[in-house]
Amino acid sequence: MTSSVAAGADTVHPVAETVHRRITWHTLRRVTATTRQKAAPRTEPGPRTWSPWVVGGALAVVLLAFAGRYGYHRDELYFLILGRRLDWGYVDQGPLAPLIARLADTLAPDSLTALRTASALFSAVTVVLVAAIARELGGSRQAQQLAALIAAVSSMVLAAGHLHMTATFDITAWLAVSWLVIRSLRTGDTRLMLAAGVVTGVALLNKYLIAGFAVALLGAVLIAGPRRRLRDPWVLGGAALALLIWLPNLLWQARNDWPQLEMAESLSTGEDTSYGGRLVFVALQFVLISPFLVPVCAAGAVALFRRPQWRTYRVIGWAWALVTVGFLLIGGKGYYTAPLLLVLAAAGSVPTVEWWNRGRAALRRGLVVAAVVLSGLVGGVLMLPILPPDGVPDAIVAVNYDAGETIGWPEFADSLARVQRSLQTEPDRTIILTANYGEAGAVARYGRERGLPRAYSGHNSMARFGPPERADVVIAVGYREATLRRLFAEVEPAGRIDLKNDIDNDENGGRIWVCRSPREPWPRLWDRIRHVG
Repeated sequence: MTSSVAAGADTVHPVAETVHRRITWHTLRRVTATTRQKAAPRTEPGPRTWSPWVVGGALAVVLLAFAGRYGYHRDELYFLILGRRLDWGYVDQGPLAPLIARLADTLAPDSLTALRTASALFSAVTVVLVAAIARELGGSRQAQQLAALIAAVSSMVLAAGHLHMTATFDITAWLAVSWLVIRSLRTGDTRLMLAAGVVTGVALLNKYLIAGFAVALLGAVLIAGPRRRLRDPWVLGGAALALLIWLPNLLWQARNDWPQLEMAESLSTGEDTSYGGRLVFVALQFVLISPFLVPVCAAGAVALFRRPQWRTYRVIGWAWALVTVGFLLIGGKGYYTAPLLLVLAAAGSVPTVEWWNRGRAALRRGLVVAAVVLSGLVGGVLMLPILPPDGVPDAIVAVNYDAGETIGWPEFADSLARVQRSLQTEPDRTIILTANYGEAGAVARYGRERGLPRAYSGHNSMARFGPPERADVVIAVGYREATLRRLFAEVEPAGRIDLKNDIDNDENGGRIWVCRSPREPWPRLWDRIRHVG
């Protein structure tokens, strides 16, 4: 018995040994996790400040002050037409921009300022969000102020804030999602992903680009982690909310044979030449914010990838890289990356302020302030209608294509009216056929007071509103003669578009044609006229 007990004292029971090993392994994992946490501590948010709200408000005031100058952009004229035919989707976009245009035109008919008020407000929110991202990354009050100022003077924010366009809300939505993701990573509160899902779903009703951002975030999480977030119920719930909000538009696309796929193909093949092409894409990455502020954005990219205390947020740096490479490869437009460039600017504001507070602080601060001031001056002249409309140089239109698109639409309608008056035909037997939706929108906006007949166009969603029931005489604009001769037996030149200035845009000097005797019945002819781009 005694020997037996003695032997048992030297023998470890198998169950006890297993428990001991598990406890030891669990303790080792906890110690390792604690060590890693000390090696890469998370940042605390910076102090709160009201200055970004002041900067955002000032930007909104400036944008509204210039909102009524020049005139409508062709896209705005298009949105007004679509707003009168509200639907869950269109060939080239979702319903949000036409809906906002409809509301603005209902509250204040024919008011450019009313139409562009939402854009000014969204841009103000964009400024606040950029500063909020800097705060989440631990930015001081100075860093948040710098981030807000960079956003306010950036070329893309000024351009998008001046016009009612889909890009305006898209920028704000991307930044809102970025802020929610960064805040969630900092706090560990994944419930914020429900709000990110709602923002994403609403943004998908505007345009589909944010889906690319969502895919890039997924890829970034797989690369940089934390991968456990992909199984988090709140993250999955946010994705479900986004899909639920987007669902009506998806169903519309399915019922209409997915026209957005044809539109995407047109953009990727370069048929839409505004801001397109891979070389232009690369060049725009250096001017969308400001060429003077590229060092700040570069500092933000480096910090997101290399700062140990920002290891948690590295996923945002990878998302920017994946979005940029992805859109470059598929032939996307250069300005698609603008929201994430603003995120880089927010991140870069933190090390920039740290840099200017070291060494020759006054000199360094002066250099950064000068870069911001120069950016505001150059961006303002290029992106806002500061110069008189008859004094806009070709150089500005070459840089800012949209500036030329906001000048001369009433004169465009006058040119068509002169041709209409010269015809000896009944108005109800005449139509205007335009090559693009902007021209049709100009006739819809200015044609009634000039006695013009209804305009038809085969461009994008305008094609779904035609063809005419009958038309003995067609006033055509925006077409090449060879194209019209394939459609009509009789084609005669009848004048040119005269915008009463030398602006170099797509309309000025264009030929106006009078066409008769369509070669096919209108329903069959319409299939040859419709096009996307």
